Amino acid sequence: MSQHNSITITDIQAAAKRLDGIAHRTPVITSITVNQRINSQVFFKCENFQRTGSFKFRGAYNALSQLSETQKQKGVLTFSSGNHAQGIALAGQLLNIPTTIVMPDDAPAVKQTATRGYGAEVILYNRQQTNREELAQTLAQERGLTLIPPYDHPDIIAGQGTTALELIEEVGELNLLLVCCGGGGLLSGCAIATKALLPNCQVIGVEPQLADDATRSFHSKILHTVNNPNTIADGARTPSLGKITFPLVLDYVDDMVTVSEEAILRTMFFLWSRLKIVVEPTGVLATAALLENVVTASEAKIGVIISGGNVDLVQIGKLFSVGF
Repeated sequence: MSQHNSITITDIQAAAKRLDGIAHRTPVITSITVNQRINSQVFFKCENFQRTGSFKFRGAYNALSQLSETQKQKGVLTFSSGNHAQGIALAGQLLNIPTTIVMPDDAPAVKQTATRGYGAEVILYNRQQTNREELAQTLAQERGLTLIPPYDHPDIIAGQGTTALELIEEVGELNLLLVCCGGGGLLSGCAIATKALLPNCQVIGVEPQLADDATRSFHSKILHTVNNPNTIADGARTPSLGKITFPLVLDYVDDMVTVSEEAILRTMFFLWSRLKIVVEPTGVLATAALLENVVTASEAKIGVIISGGNVDLVQIGKLFSVGF
């Protein structure tokens, strides 16, 4: 274990206490169809039913609730294409902390509207022309706001790790856990929790092929970046793993794999039509790896994190009409 690994199961359990009664304890669902297809028991942890429609609320609330009174009064700022934005905005509303969100101007309209609906000030930027991290740091300094990044922050990672903690508390032993990966906050948090509770459980992160920076980083042990990858999984368009999440992923995750855009669409269609749940493209990454046989297992107990359900219905209608 490297010295970067200051986040432990104790931090994740403490986060779970803070979130108790505030975050939803999201349902775990099963499907006979899936179990027969995979020849395993598969448990879907449905964070699409979380407050704000994704797991991001967990980390956001955990981080904001621990700020000093002065920081809370001045407010926080973050940058996000949508789900972390909504998580921070709602957490701020619940904790009476002013929130400012830097969002790309092409972020799904549904996510922009929801973020404003939770009371945040939204500042739009052009992702082709502006580095969001630099813009966010500049604004935070000018306004005296605390910057809470979307994934590369210990309290965010600990909060996201409560997703796997809940799943394991509910279903017990798992042989394999599949987790969607963008910047690695959910993946590293879930991996820390899983390895502490079930040391023999394999943890595999899943990315889009078009945004495979974390997979390349994992296999080469060198941090790779991608620039605005054109994947429908907008939550995985992060440029790279973070300074904190990269070493955590290397230490706690067993493998990283990728899935095609076509696989993402097929899996979305399957989950919508067979499991009757609304899941966004990023939210199906882990499921896609299993259903498309990118990751194979037999007679196993498998956990799958469904990370979110914030979809732009107009866009999804166009995608589904392509011929599924």
